[in-house]
Amino acid sequence: MELKKIYEYALQREREGLDFFTRSADRAAHAAAAGVFRKLADEEKKHIQFVQSLLDGLASGKPGKPGEALKEGSFFSQRAQSEALDQTVIESMIPDVTVLRTAYLIERDFAEFYERAAAKAEGEAKEALASLGRWERGHERLFKGLHDKVYEEYMGMPWGG
Repeated sequence: MELKKIYEYALQREREGLDFFTRSADRAAHAAAAGVFRKLADEEKKHIQFVQSLLDGLASGKPGKPGEALKEGSFFSQRAQSEALDQTVIESMIPDVTVLRTAYLIERDFAEFYERAAAKAEGEAKEALASLGRWERGHERLFKGLHDKVYEEYMGMPWGG
């Protein structure tokens, strides 16, 4: 396994995620939805920094400890799940239900990529990739839950929205 190529690929995908969430925030129909996407863009920035630190460590021959740079979960996903976003936010996201579905699929793909790579890695690389996979699974659960809530709200509306 070529660890450098895995990290480079991961870095590219994380940048694509950042771009998607940033564009989604800019196009979101309501401020509450835009805020959710901006928070996720901030999360992607953390992922980019972490993966870049892995690449830098690999290049220098001094890989960092994964636990130092990456904490389990994220403030945003834990807070959003614990507060179960209020009805106003859910209703404001109805125009963005397709974006939520896409975000869920992106995060699921990230998680699967990191889990597959972790299964083939060893040592600190395995730990780092597994941590990234867990982080992405948290985002996946968040978006799946948001999508399902928003979709349910949408389906309960009179035809025509």
